[in-house]
Amino acid sequence: MTTQQQDMAQAPADVHSFAKPAEAVARHLDLDIAVNFDKKTISGKATYQIENLAKGNRIVFDTRGLNIEQVYLGEEQTPTTFRLGDEAKFLGRPLEVDIKPDTRLVTIQYNTTANADALQWLSPQQTAGKKHPFLFTQSQAILARTWIPIQDSPGIRITYSAKVKVPKELLAVMSAENPMQKNSTGEYTFEMRQAIPSYLMALSVGDLVFKPIGQQTGIYAEPATIDAAVYEFAEMDKMLVAAEKLYGKYRWDRYDLLVLPPSFPFGGMENPRLTFVTPTVLAKDRSLTSLIAHELAHSWSGNLVTNGTWDDFWLNEGFTVYFERRIMEELYGKEYADMLNVLGFQDLQNTLEELGPDSEDTRLKLDLEGRDPDEGLTDIAYEKGNFFLQNIERAVGRECFDQFVNKYFQTFAFQSTNTDLFLDFLRSELIKGDEKLAEQINIEGWVYSPGLPVGFQKPTSSRFAQVEQAYTSWKSGKPAAQLNTKEWSSHEWLHFIRMLPEQMSEQQLAELDKAFGFTNSGNSEVLAAWFIHTIRNNYTTADQALETFLTNVGRRKFLVPIYKALAATPEGKKKALAIYAKAKPNYHAVSTSTLDAMLK
Repeated sequence: MTTQQQDMAQAPADVHSFAKPAEAVARHLDLDIAVNFDKKTISGKATYQIENLAKGNRIVFDTRGLNIEQVYLGEEQTPTTFRLGDEAKFLGRPLEVDIKPDTRLVTIQYNTTANADALQWLSPQQTAGKKHPFLFTQSQAILARTWIPIQDSPGIRITYSAKVKVPKELLAVMSAENPMQKNSTGEYTFEMRQAIPSYLMALSVGDLVFKPIGQQTGIYAEPATIDAAVYEFAEMDKMLVAAEKLYGKYRWDRYDLLVLPPSFPFGGMENPRLTFVTPTVLAKDRSLTSLIAHELAHSWSGNLVTNGTWDDFWLNEGFTVYFERRIMEELYGKEYADMLNVLGFQDLQNTLEELGPDSEDTRLKLDLEGRDPDEGLTDIAYEKGNFFLQNIERAVGRECFDQFVNKYFQTFAFQSTNTDLFLDFLRSELIKGDEKLAEQINIEGWVYSPGLPVGFQKPTSSRFAQVEQAYTSWKSGKPAAQLNTKEWSSHEWLHFIRMLPEQMSEQQLAELDKAFGFTNSGNSEVLAAWFIHTIRNNYTTADQALETFLTNVGRRKFLVPIYKALAATPEGKKKALAIYAKAKPNYHAVSTSTLDAMLK
């Protein structure tokens, strides 16, 4: 057995992929595709350089809803036989290709179908510019297989190159080395020299322009959005410098952002070299840019060192939230990072309440067999993961912990890891047999037990203490307009809104609205939190703003709690269904799969 075969054999089986990497594994992809907006399809060829480790006669790829036309072997493109296995829920169908022991190249000719959940096709009306259609992909967790036949497991990494043909008036960009302006042919080529897992395969096509921020950083957006985005993200360079200072050199050459239309289901997606980001962070005051720090941090945790299976998702996200808060502390001070920690803890409490404190899904190490891995994308991975790492930092000291994290990123760079591997590394590099330290770090309590460990220290914030004082004054009868809120950031406003009582009178809501303009806020975080109160208390003044928000914004983080609040009463559910019927075409499948189940 070669070392690679041993590595593949020892890696935990990925229950969300049909691929058998210990037998035959893809190493490099040459993609040659055309994007057809009229038919809403992508068609072309995916050519893989493979390693037939077992010298066997098959290689297995993941597909879901793809039309496989033909498969060829070798440079001479000799047709070979292939089979699509039975459909499995969430997973799609395995594509088994017959190969020879010495096969090095496999070419799959295919096209996508209407079931390609990774692809979001937007009409001109759904874009900022309203003139041209738009396409973007969202491959995480296991949707890459809906637009490319691929070994769709985070434990398998490939390098890739691509040729993409698009309408001449549009620009194509990928998670790779990108063009900075349109050409006259509509044909673009891409190169990704660093090996990445399949969920980081990304493509977007639209009426895009590029503007630089620094030497290594810049922004792609629609012409109507570019200037606002350049202003909002002006501190990207500083973030990159702060990140490198903490955890070593950025390993992906450039760090650019693509600002997507509002239907994007996530805050951001850390596609290497080109983070996809929601326009809901364009608050005009740079107050929501911790999201960019988060996506940038993924360049180390997630992209450089990747969770080997979706059961280990906390390794991607817990590290990233921890690192994001460290970047924000480096740039804006400890008091700022403390606010983010408190808001994160509030989100975590909500998730624990929702899932139930004894739910197995509140453990860091998950068991998602037979389920959609998207079910693991909760605040447990993000916030419980972050607080576990903060707990280790407290136990060993920041300097020692930073050395450990640096060594972790260097040791596992461009590889996949898993919970067991990480914990072995933690024991050998940090705990080193020290029983008292092992007790403080409490692996069992954090990683394998539900809820939060006994003795968990809740985060606090001095800036929020002042918000709490203002809130108490208001509750005691001080008019809202007289509260001292002049210096408040988005985070302080969010904390204030989250503190408001569940039951409020029309008069109280109107007073707050008049003093602070919540219903007409340009800040999506503030709006989404405020709408929960307006829905609960039937404050109809906000109804139009609520409908506008829900029909324009596709970010799942906002949609789910708002629709849930609406669906809590028969009258609200009626309203929710009416809005959803209008808004659903603007949402990505990642959002609609959750909302369909909630509103049925």
